[in-house]
Amino acid sequence: MIRLAVWIIGSLVLAALAAWLMALPGTLTLELAGQRMQPRLGTAVVLLLLAAALVILVWAVVRRLIGAPRAMARRRKLRRREQGVEALSDAVIALQAGDPARARLLAREAQARLPENSAAKLLEARADLAIGDMPAAREHYRALIASDKTALAALTGLYDQARAQQHPDAALTFARKALSLSPESTWATEAVFDDLVGRGQWAEAVAMVNAETPPNRESRARKRRRQAVIETARAREAETRNPLGALEHALTALKLLPDFVPAALIAARIHINQGESRKAMSLLRRIWRATGHPDIAALYAYSHPGASAVERLKRMREIIDTPPEHRAAAMALARAAIDAYDWPLARDVLMPYAGPDLSEGVASLMAEIEAGENGDQGKAREWLARGLRAARDPAWTADGLVSDEWEPVSPVTGKLDAFEWKIPVTGHARSAAIPVPSSEPVAEIAQQAQALPLAQAENRQ
Repeated sequence: MIRLAVWIIGSLVLAALAAWLMALPGTLTLELAGQRMQPRLGTAVVLLLLAAALVILVWAVVRRLIGAPRAMARRRKLRRREQGVEALSDAVIALQAGDPARARLLAREAQARLPENSAAKLLEARADLAIGDMPAAREHYRALIASDKTALAALTGLYDQARAQQHPDAALTFARKALSLSPESTWATEAVFDDLVGRGQWAEAVAMVNAETPPNRESRARKRRRQAVIETARAREAETRNPLGALEHALTALKLLPDFVPAALIAARIHINQGESRKAMSLLRRIWRATGHPDIAALYAYSHPGASAVERLKRMREIIDTPPEHRAAAMALARAAIDAYDWPLARDVLMPYAGPDLSEGVASLMAEIEAGENGDQGKAREWLARGLRAARDPAWTADGLVSDEWEPVSPVTGKLDAFEWKIPVTGHARSAAIPVPSSEPVAEIAQQAQALPLAQAENRQ
């Protein structure tokens, strides 16, 4: 309604303006090709305006005709670009949907329509890698790695390819180069860090962790734990050949994680070996109150070298109340009592845990009590048989592997801080070897990546 009113008012105004112009008094003399015209002034103005409009219209038509080929080419280019972007989008969807063959075809179509688009080239390389066409993927990545814009993405693909072909040295080369180009690259940082950890290069590994700038509280806690684990690994490695250095590393780990049992055990052992039993006992008491770890109690009992079994039992009762507050304490006290031939005490502290929640360790200790106190081999075998069906006791476990001692790295996966003190989970797994397509070595591309100019890294930083 408002538009209609505006249109009517505008039309009336224009009509009134035209009528006013035509009604202007006076005449205008025009001579053209020997012809003289004397229209009224308003009529002449209107004719001039109409002539100007006609000239503009004719020029617009001529200009459109002259620029038609260029406009048609521009529209074809725009349409081609739209088709290329659509093909690129469909290729990404196909690759994510698990259809790499169609993704490769669409990526090639996108490259034909978008020759300068690096994403299409990278997508085709990714599709080649997903299909298993390693030579084609390698050639694509070889071209992409030389460009500043695509170098990091190409190195990511080459890293995945090297790992799939089981070339760890080449994969590490790609990761190191990616890290130099982009220090904030998460995958490259983790790859280089895992390699340092796997090789036991703890000084370089802790330097990488120290260089991190965690953005939040959770990341800061993760950084402290990594630092503590690495310092404990350094202490564990140097405990025999350099006990003072090992003690420094262990104490550093305890500053980062005050209740970290492996670091406390190493520090306490070094104190004991240096004749500083009081320091060792003080440390072990604090860790025992915080964790209740049986290894802490066992080392506390042996904090004075050469002590008799009775003295060890007496020392054990200093930190463990009677009755013990949990099963680990009961087992530790029972172990000391058995060594001291205090059979009644050993039996009394274990009986509360010898019922339905029986564990393998409790059953084994009860069998030892029956055999040692009464010489009853029948009851001892009965306890051992019950232990076969009992729950397992906590142990150092990583990736399904149970170890008698804590280790900084999992022997299965090579991951740092994989061992946990928990009840092992028993299970059966069957692994099948995945065939890896044969291809040429990737070492030459690793050398090419290593030779990338450092200017790229500076530009990215």
